[in-house]
Amino acid sequence: MTDVSLQKRLAAEILGVGESRVRVDPARISDVAQAITREDIKRLIREGAIWVEPEHGITGYSSKVRHLKRKRGHRRGHGKREGSKNTRAGYKDTWVNRIRKIRRFLRYLRDKKVIDRKTYRKLYMLAKGNYFSTFSALKLYLKEQGLVKEVK
Repeated sequence: MTDVSLQKRLAAEILGVGESRVRVDPARISDVAQAITREDIKRLIREGAIWVEPEHGITGYSSKVRHLKRKRGHRRGHGKREGSKNTRAGYKDTWVNRIRKIRRFLRYLRDKKVIDRKTYRKLYMLAKGNYFSTFSALKLYLKEQGLVKEVK
């Protein structure tokens, strides 16, 4: 077998790819072996005696499917979870989300004149003191105390 490692190296440099992707036509191997200059290699590339193999990528199909499944809530059961509940969603983050929702609702009620400013302030301070464990607990409190007729 004729050694064409020099020609392959030159072709790789010219084409800007790795040597492993450079292919030589077995029928024209003697022509390629005689080519010693870059100009000779460029001519052989134009003639089609030397060419580049296309890159083989990873399809990533299975990871795309997995991602879609997770978006739909699949593959997120107890067996897939690592760490405590707090690890996945911290205490502070859950508190911030909850208090923002409650405060937004209280602002809405005050602006729509459903509750007066005094009641708003009282409820605001209760919320700050973690009196309402959830948004629905606030709505239940409003209903029980008769502060509003119908809460959406």
